[in-house]
Amino acid sequence: MKIADVPFTVTDFQSIAPVEHEGETGTSFWRVFESGNVRARVVDYSAGYRSDHWCPRGHVFYVLEGEFGVVLKDGRNFHLGPGMSFAAGDDEANPHLGYSEKGARVFIVD
Repeated sequence: MKIADVPFTVTDFQSIAPVEHEGETGTSFWRVFESGNVRARVVDYSAGYRSDHWCPRGHVFYVLEGEFGVVLKDGRNFHLGPGMSFAAGDDEANPHLGYSEKGARVFIVD
């Protein structure tokens, strides 16, 4: 990841109004900071959340609270709990899909 055109910035994510994004099932609420070529988010996923698309975008994804699952197109399935993360590059050939049975709060940089 090359971070370009981002000045030193302190972000209070609690002061950013959450924006609702519905999944195939469930809902997520994003608090987003964007600058230069970086987007950082604190996302709250509801219980029963499942993404409505396969995502080819690269992320660094860190679970703060709860549990989150990631499925790859090849069928591999990963369960993440607090303190766990995954990193994925931009890859149209190997997208991922996320879900949360019990809900989760995560921090994502992409």
